[in-house]
Amino acid sequence: MQKYLVDHRDLQFTLFEFLEVDKMNRFRRFENFDRDVYEETIRLAERIAAEWVFPANVNGHKEGCRYDPQTRSVRLPSGYQAAAKAIMDAGFLSIADDPEIGGAGMPLAIQSCAWEIFCGAGGALMLFFMLGHGAAHLIHTFGTSRQKSIYVHKILSGEWGGTMCLTEPEAGSDVGALKTKAVPQPDGTYKITGQKCFITNGDQDITRQIIYPVLARIEGDPPGVKGISIFIVPKYLVNEDGALGERNDVCCTGVEHKMGAHGAATCSMSFGENENCTGYLLGERGRGMNIMFQMLNETRLEVGIMGLGGSSAALQYAVDYARTRLQGVHFSKMFETNAPKVPIIEHPDVTRMLMGMKALVEAQRMLSYYAAMQIDLAKLLEGEESREARSLVDILIPLVKAGNAENAWHITAEAIQVHGGYGYCSEYPVEQLAVDCKSLSIVEGTNGIQSLDLVMRKLLLNADQKNYKVLKSRIFQTIEKANGIVEDVYRNMLLTGLERMDSILETMKKNMDEGRYHTLLLNVDPVRRAFFDLMLGWMHLWCLTLVRPKLSSLTAGAKGEALTEILERDAEAAFYYGKACASEFWLATEFPKYFGKVEGISLGEKVDFLPGNAAFSSHPCA
Repeated sequence: MQKYLVDHRDLQFTLFEFLEVDKMNRFRRFENFDRDVYEETIRLAERIAAEWVFPANVNGHKEGCRYDPQTRSVRLPSGYQAAAKAIMDAGFLSIADDPEIGGAGMPLAIQSCAWEIFCGAGGALMLFFMLGHGAAHLIHTFGTSRQKSIYVHKILSGEWGGTMCLTEPEAGSDVGALKTKAVPQPDGTYKITGQKCFITNGDQDITRQIIYPVLARIEGDPPGVKGISIFIVPKYLVNEDGALGERNDVCCTGVEHKMGAHGAATCSMSFGENENCTGYLLGERGRGMNIMFQMLNETRLEVGIMGLGGSSAALQYAVDYARTRLQGVHFSKMFETNAPKVPIIEHPDVTRMLMGMKALVEAQRMLSYYAAMQIDLAKLLEGEESREARSLVDILIPLVKAGNAENAWHITAEAIQVHGGYGYCSEYPVEQLAVDCKSLSIVEGTNGIQSLDLVMRKLLLNADQKNYKVLKSRIFQTIEKANGIVEDVYRNMLLTGLERMDSILETMKKNMDEGRYHTLLLNVDPVRRAFFDLMLGWMHLWCLTLVRPKLSSLTAGAKGEALTEILERDAEAAFYYGKACASEFWLATEFPKYFGKVEGISLGEKVDFLPGNAAFSSHPCA
C-alpha cells in the first residue's frame, strides 16, 4: 500500500509565514498557545492520518458501507471505528471550539490545517466529523440551556454523532418545497413525519446515538422558506439523567450506491413511520433556514477544506510518481541514440501539469486558511474591525467552498494524467481521490447555489457593496506591499483585474435594477469562477512579496549552475524557489485567462435566447 504524503513545509509556510497564526496569542483566547504547540499538533495530525485514516480510507473505498434491511442499520467499513477513535481521542473534533464546551480553543486555521491533512488521507471518513461538529454548533448557538447541556459536549467529544437533514425527494436546492411536518404536542415537543434523502451518515456504527437537526414545517405555518422550522431529533430519546432511553421513531431505509465516497453512508431516512417520532424545536419557530445557514456556512468552509485536502494529496502523489517513473529521454538529448531514460518530471509537459497543480493547491491553501482566520477575528475584534472581518467571511466562504471543490476535480484529473494508464487503476490512490471529490461541488449547496449566494446576497444586494469594498482594500494593501518586490506587470494585472470586476458588477447591478433577471442569472456562475481566479491572483502576488526577499537572501542572486548547486544543498532555498516558480507561473500563464472569462461575461450580455427547453426541444426524451 502506498503511504500518505503531506507537504509539511508548505503547511508551515501558510500558517506561520503567511498568516503568522502564532501571533494570535495576542488575544486572550489564544494566549496559552505558541508555535511549538501548533507544530506538535500538526505533526500529531499527520501521524494519525498516516497510521489510521489512510489505511481505513483505502479499505473503505473497496469495502463500502453495508445496509441491513432487517435491522435497518448501516455498518461502515472496517477500520473506520479505530480511525475515528484516534481522531477523537486526540481532540481534533473540537480542537478550535471553546474550552467551555469541551474544545481545545485553538485558532480555526489550525483546525483547518489538521482537517486538510485528515481529508487528504480519508475524506469520506471526515464527513462524519464535519456534520457532527456543525450540529453541535447549531445547538450551542440556538438551543436552550437544557438542550446545550444534553447534546453539545457529547457530540463534540465524539461520544454521540450528528448530521443534518434538509434534502427531500422533491425538495433539493428548493428547500422551501419540503413536506416534512411537525405537529405540536401538549408537552411542548413535536411529532415529526416525513422522508429525507441524501443524508450523509444518517446511520453509522461509530456512535450509538445520532442527533438529527431536521427541517420541517409546523402545521399551519406558511408555505415556502419562511414557514420552515428546525428540530432536534435524537435517534434515542434522552432520559432526565442524561442516559439513552427508548429508540425514537426514526430509521434508515436504504443507502445510495455512489460513484465515490463509498465509506460514507448516504442514507434515505424515514421520520415517524409509526407516528411517534419526537422532535424538539431548536430556536425560534419559522427561523429554521436562518438557523441552518449558520451550520451551512461552517460546513461550506469545511467542504472547501476537503477539496483542498484531496487536491494536495493528489499533487503529492503525482510529483512522487513523476520523480520515479522512467520514460523517454531528456529533450536536450532527443537525437542521441543511447541517451539514458529520465524520470517523467524532466519532460516539460509533465512539469507544466505539476506546476499548475502546485500553484492552485498552494494559493487555495492560503485563501482557505485566511478565511478561517477571519472567522476568528470577526469574533475577537470589536467595532469596525470586527465588521470588516465579517464582510470578508461573507464573501470568501462561497468562493472557497465552490472554488476548492471545482478545482479538486480538475487537480485530481491532472494527477491521473501524470500517472498515465496507472492513474486510472485502483492500485494508485489518485483514482479514489478523483471519484471521492466530485460530490464536493454538489453537497452543502451546489456550486450554482454558491454562485447565487456570492453574486446576489454577498455582492449586489449587500448594502453599499461593503463586502466588496473591504475585500478590495485588502487587495490594494497587497499590491502596495509588492511595490519594488514584484514586477509591475503582475501588480498592474491585479489592478486591472479589479477594474474589470468593478465593471462586471456594475453591469449586473444594472440588469437587476432593470429586471433583466434571465441575463443576470445566466452569468452568476461565470462571475463566481472569474472572481475565484481573482482571489488566487491576489494570493500569488501576496506569496511573492513574502518569498522573493527570502529567496534572494539565500541565493544572493545566483543563476544558472550556481543556482542549481545552491538549490541541491539548501532545502530552504529550494522551497522558496518552488514557491516563487509556482506563483510566477500562475500569474504569467493562468491569470491572463481571467480576462478572457470577464470578456466572455461582457459579450454574453448580448446573447439572447429563450430560457428553458426551447433550444433543446429537438433532443430525444428518455
